[in-house]
Amino acid sequence: MANFVPVRKEQHQNLKIASKRDLAHIAGQHIVSVTAAEYAQASASFPIVFVKNPESPRYRSVVMLGLEANENLFYNEEKWSGLSLPQSVGMAPFALGLDPDKENTLTACIDTDSTLVGEDKDLAIFEADGKESELLTNVQNSLGRLYENEKMTENFIKELEENDLLQELELNVDLSSGEKKKLTGIFTVSEDKVKALADDKILDFHKRGLFVPIYAMLGSLGQINRLVQLRNLTGKAQIKGIQIAPLVKQEAQAETAES
Repeated sequence: MANFVPVRKEQHQNLKIASKRDLAHIAGQHIVSVTAAEYAQASASFPIVFVKNPESPRYRSVVMLGLEANENLFYNEEKWSGLSLPQSVGMAPFALGLDPDKENTLTACIDTDSTLVGEDKDLAIFEADGKESELLTNVQNSLGRLYENEKMTENFIKELEENDLLQELELNVDLSSGEKKKLTGIFTVSEDKVKALADDKILDFHKRGLFVPIYAMLGSLGQINRLVQLRNLTGKAQIKGIQIAPLVKQEAQAETAES
């Protein structure tokens, strides 16, 4: 269990970070957050989708690392096989969090329970004189960029929602055993609705660069086949085929009667 606390010189003067990082903290994660600024690069390795808690209206931008919960097909034997690494993953053991001493202010936090953190590690967070180390300065700058990219991604998703461009997908998985599974709760952009945008809206999207993440996201869905390939190398139940289709929700048909 992670234990993120604000970085403080008084408490963390002697704390250090391991020079050799590992990704053990995401070994059992089948999705991780990704920002729209990363879509073009991430689409070469992973399917990029939106997910949301049914009890919340907020969508989350993620890459799929597996086809079921607790399955990470890109991290095996302590090695990462993706062509890129989402920025949110690479920031460990740091993250942004609320500063308890300053209202509505974000600050750098560190997971003190992480195996990457300890007084016996290699890279100092603070110098001997108490000044922030170059490492901490770089971390703070990176967290700032990540925050800005996350805000941009929120605005991107809001734009898609306001223009009714989102659609839910279902993944129909056929196992070699004959068993069938259906995965729902993932969302993408509707290519048909994008094509149907009014000319003025198309021009507006083009000028603001919105088509870059849109088409990177759509193109990334082909990487679901890569997930199937990786899954079939694990020795788990083999996947014979997988189909991706828009989820069609059955609407109640109103019955009318002539009087």
